[in-house]
Amino acid sequence: MKKWIGEIEGIIGDKERIFTDLAHLIPYSTDSSTFKNNPDVVVFPENKEEISEIVKVCNREKIPITPRGSGVGYTGGAVPIEGGVLLSLTKMNKILEIDLDNLIATVEPGVITKTLQDEVKKYGLFYPPDPASLKISTIGGNVAECAGGMSAVKYGVTKHFVLGMEVVIPTGEILRFGGKVFKNVTGYDLTSLMVGSEGTLGIMTEIQLKLLPLPEVRRTMMVLFRDMYKGAKTVSEIIINKIIPVAIEFLDGDSIRCIKDYKNINSWEDMDGMLIIELDGKEEDTKRDMKKLEKIVKKMDGKIFKVAENEEEREEIWETRRALSPAIGKINNTKVNEDIVVPRNKIPDILHKIKEIGKKYNLNIICFGHAGDGNIHTNIMIDGRNLDEVKRSKMAVKEIFSETIKLGGFISGEHGIGLAKKPYLKMNLQKETVELLKRIKRAFDPNNILNPGKIF
Repeated sequence: MKKWIGEIEGIIGDKERIFTDLAHLIPYSTDSSTFKNNPDVVVFPENKEEISEIVKVCNREKIPITPRGSGVGYTGGAVPIEGGVLLSLTKMNKILEIDLDNLIATVEPGVITKTLQDEVKKYGLFYPPDPASLKISTIGGNVAECAGGMSAVKYGVTKHFVLGMEVVIPTGEILRFGGKVFKNVTGYDLTSLMVGSEGTLGIMTEIQLKLLPLPEVRRTMMVLFRDMYKGAKTVSEIIINKIIPVAIEFLDGDSIRCIKDYKNINSWEDMDGMLIIELDGKEEDTKRDMKKLEKIVKKMDGKIFKVAENEEEREEIWETRRALSPAIGKINNTKVNEDIVVPRNKIPDILHKIKEIGKKYNLNIICFGHAGDGNIHTNIMIDGRNLDEVKRSKMAVKEIFSETIKLGGFISGEHGIGLAKKPYLKMNLQKETVELLKRIKRAFDPNNILNPGKIF
């Protein structure tokens, strides 16, 4: 071990950018999941050449490498489960170019998502993917997990904005996939293959992203329902009426009660569902669609609690949504967080099944999420010290996944597979499909050094 660590120290040449003592290793042993394992060394490269040389040493010595951004993933993707090298990309955090001729940003992987959004806004542009962790998550991590967010209903997820990238593959070569073009069928689409690959196929050192002009206006509405399922059905009604909002966020009755207690809200009595709906576009178009929304909500027995008249009121509405995570954190000490996705019209069905499963296993399951694209976050709140509750939560997760698949859905919409969902992958994919994924992994990484133990 001393020999290969010495080689890496020689590549870095800066003692401030390499950690080997236990006190500095422990913070990099986990992410936002419950998985934990110390790396043997933490390294902070500053350029592609350093990464390439480090990868060559690890490939020769068969040393595991775990790439890492901010470490905010929920499935253990950034946990160095087999030790080895933890490669932190946080020092590669430059916005290299904002190309106004082509509306493309070129960034290093360690750029914080909100930093990019704030920078391009100065030019009247925006980068739509907006994961909840945007203030701390990195673009490299977003691309590795194909992060989504609230704006995915209208604009899509990270994969819809990645045009090209520079990548160090597990044998150490530096390759370019894609580029500053919007059409490209020159060979297999390796750019798309890298998106969502969870750091198992290559280490991104540069990423090219599509940008869009800022919309003229945004209009935001908060709607409350006494019947949770009517709230869920309203999502399909909105789409059927050919309105495509930027976001349609859903909160169940338990979510509402958590926020109500957390923020000391005196209203919302007997409310069992909430939708937060946001439109954007031209002034006249959003006015017209807002009137349509009001009619749809009335038809579905919803109560319009607030329509934002300005940016301050809009922010107040979204602050209510953001309060949910700290609010549910007060219920218990452990959150089993899953991110299932079903066809939009199946949201009422999966909610009904989840609530039944909660009763069956005597568990508190709070549901909220991006209903506009069928992505529901199920949060099983348990006492992690209670082994019986832990066991029941695992049984509940398996049943939730099973019901999701029956409805034509998938076990992960935006969090990835990582370590947490690895045992359930074969429930959702054909055996032959999983074997094909493994063959792709071996083609890129014959010695299985890059983020080993994840997905499969």
